[in-house]
Amino acid sequence: MSNQPVLSLILYGHLPFVRHPEKQLPYQELWLFQSISETYIPLLEVFDHLDRDLIPFRVSISLSPALMHMLSDELLIQRYLDYTDKQIEFGAQELESSSEDKQLHSLIMNFYNRIVGKRLFFTERLEKNILKGFDYYQKKGRLEILATAATHAFLPFYTSYPEAMQAQFELAISTYKTEFGKVPGGFWPPELGWNEDLDTWLRNYNFTYTIVDAHALAFARPPAEKGCFYPVKTPQGIIVLGRDFYASEDILMMSLDPAFRHRQRDQGFELPHDRLGPFLGTEGSRSETGYKYWATGEDGSGKEIYNHALAMEKVKSQAQTFIENRLSKLEEASSLIEGPPLSLCAFDADSLGRFWYEGPEFIEALFREAAKGANLQFMTPTEYLCKLDSTAFQTAAPEFSSLGENGYAEMWLDASNDWLYRHTMRAIERMAEIAERFPDDTGLKERALNQAARELMLVLASDWSKMLYKQEDHDYARNRIESSLRNFTTIYEALGSSYINTEWLTHLEKRNNIFPSINYRIFRRKQ
Repeated sequence: MSNQPVLSLILYGHLPFVRHPEKQLPYQELWLFQSISETYIPLLEVFDHLDRDLIPFRVSISLSPALMHMLSDELLIQRYLDYTDKQIEFGAQELESSSEDKQLHSLIMNFYNRIVGKRLFFTERLEKNILKGFDYYQKKGRLEILATAATHAFLPFYTSYPEAMQAQFELAISTYKTEFGKVPGGFWPPELGWNEDLDTWLRNYNFTYTIVDAHALAFARPPAEKGCFYPVKTPQGIIVLGRDFYASEDILMMSLDPAFRHRQRDQGFELPHDRLGPFLGTEGSRSETGYKYWATGEDGSGKEIYNHALAMEKVKSQAQTFIENRLSKLEEASSLIEGPPLSLCAFDADSLGRFWYEGPEFIEALFREAAKGANLQFMTPTEYLCKLDSTAFQTAAPEFSSLGENGYAEMWLDASNDWLYRHTMRAIERMAEIAERFPDDTGLKERALNQAARELMLVLASDWSKMLYKQEDHDYARNRIESSLRNFTTIYEALGSSYINTEWLTHLEKRNNIFPSINYRIFRRKQ
């Protein structure tokens, strides 16, 4: 393998499990709908454009099993289509009302056409299955899909609870096999949460490599001699790649360009009630429409109308700058180390789409710019590792770390959320207990045990503690934790009394239907 520098793009895709059949268009379900429309469909459209034009590209993505379930759920898919229909109806109204303003009318027409096009892409090209699109490009060798924990638990907190760990890993692998028909090679630790115990877990489940944040290698034992520019090997033989911190910072700063579309100023909160039409909820409640007409502006207030052509010019120049910045650091690294240096650029998938409207176009511009002859090759982690001699990798134990605020675990454990862990740990112990006590049950009791396992898995998600920490949808996060714990406890106590309310259980199974083929015995203690 040549010493030409390597750039590896990894997008990590995850959303908390949100599904409320008992409500009409709950605000939280919009998180999924926005991700489909603004992140995942645009990314697949970009892949199609590049593939059509024979532009070589390589991208990696991790998709959490919780997200994969929502992307396949019939109720949520139908609600997504209803949501896009509302957007189309609202857009037609906006076009009619803006007919006298040529600039605004043209901008609305652009948004309207894109929404119609995305709906058609989703129903015709993807046959309502986002995962089908990603699987297609994985089979073509353009995309690598990494596994991650079942409900995106912050794993370092649970390594002392082997039953919880095996449930997170086994459900992750089985979901991956079901969706993609193969065994995953790479593992994305949720939130890049790492401690030394994960080394053994990854080895036990036959993963080849994983990712950590840069400071995990800087403070490794011994420190990584080649920094985050080259892989190391753990004592258990797992290959570890380090995230390029500066690439993430560059992306963040680029996404804030004044020319880009304002993130918050949505017509759903700008127009009077009588203009909201299909987006006016019960009791006059408002919601986002997806129609945002303002550029961020120098002061971030969004006072100037959005200019899409100008934004696309900015995207092209930023792609150029991004490649130049990566090359500058990689060429400096290559003068100091043997072997091709790697810049592993890992970003939240939603940061390139849902939170940065022009993000997918940035990805496309990146590959088109590189195709002009940059001294740089794009590779997935597996491609890169296959070209190296792993026996020559330094052996090191990465330090406890994450990509959260300040780099450790305070985002998931501080005064705002510490109360939940004593309940969570107790529930894990109880789940292991009933899995042992009822090893061979069938019928109604087995259904109850499986639902108890689902409720516990939902409690383990890292999302709720992060939302509590950030004070974002605080009440919703707390309610989700408490309701799943309450459901679990109700089942636990019902099993003790041998009386289970069938109607209540059926209702719960329909609402929290994640992992439909779950087997509660994954919580049994290994002998």
